[in-house]
Amino acid sequence: MSDYAGDLAPQQAWDLLSTDPDTVLVDVRTSAEWQWVGGADLSQLGKPVVGIEWVSSAGEPNQRFVEQLGQAGVGPEAPVLFLCRSGHRSAAAARAATAAGYGPAYNVAEGFEGDPDALGHRGTVNGWKVAGLAWRQS
Repeated sequence: MSDYAGDLAPQQAWDLLSTDPDTVLVDVRTSAEWQWVGGADLSQLGKPVVGIEWVSSAGEPNQRFVEQLGQAGVGPEAPVLFLCRSGHRSAAAARAATAAGYGPAYNVAEGFEGDPDALGHRGTVNGWKVAGLAWRQS
């Protein structure tokens, strides 16, 4: 048994976000990643993406993560999907949210950029972007 609701492929995450009006997407990457790499775009669904860093750009854990979920308006019973670069930080965030009483909490497996290819580059093998889901870059 998992310590959160489970892993969803990016398309499954999009489908849940599309069909359940209460579902929230929380991007747990750093502000630098949001700015330079881009992020999921839910505007066609009429939803925002909630950005709460799991770890800061300086590598410091965000001790206020769960508190910031509430401050961002994430309700404790809303289905919440966590997204990061590759699915590792977001799995940790889903565990923390579940432990704090949020959920169901899901990890978006593969993340935004996905696994590295043979040359070590992300964004070519799998993930939100490769799945062709809506995203934008600032």
